[in-house]
Amino acid sequence: MHTDEFFDLVASRRSIGNLNAPAPTHAQVKRAVQLAYTAPDHKCLQPFRFIVLEGEALARLGDALHQATLDAGETDAKALDKARNLPLRAPMVITCLTAYQAHAKVPPYEQLLAAGAAVQNLLLALHAMGFGSVWRTGALTDSAAVKQFFALDDSNRVVGFIYVGTTDVQMPERAPLDLDNLLDYWT
Repeated sequence: MHTDEFFDLVASRRSIGNLNAPAPTHAQVKRAVQLAYTAPDHKCLQPFRFIVLEGEALARLGDALHQATLDAGETDAKALDKARNLPLRAPMVITCLTAYQAHAKVPPYEQLLAAGAAVQNLLLALHAMGFGSVWRTGALTDSAAVKQFFALDDSNRVVGFIYVGTTDVQMPERAPLDLDNLLDYWT
């Protein structure tokens, strides 16, 4: 791939919420996850992991989100149904979880940054394969019900739910950035 092709790939990646079947094959997911693990990772601790949810697993995640919404005090039936159906917006959800490693030189915040970089690599790999995706988070990701669903202890967390599928939505190009307030050179 030439430099311009790579730049075009990165520039054209968008978060797309309208996702349908087919999802990536297991071989495609494995390749994307291999590329995710090439992200910067101080001391190569691999402080994150991925869980792929499909089929009935999406419904079980929906049950956990429903419970988390109940636990938060929500009683409105529409809001509870919405929470239960959140994972069903795509044929596949790849969940990134922290797996913090105790290390004197790599504090947890660096490990969380490594997980975020890995998710970006995953999103780019899926985009290069022709799939749409969106990285979703929110208050429910830190809920006791969701942590229990993924068997997370209190020191670890859900980094995000990556919804993946096929889309025919053509997203508009992003407006060019005015870097004057975003980039400085110091000498």
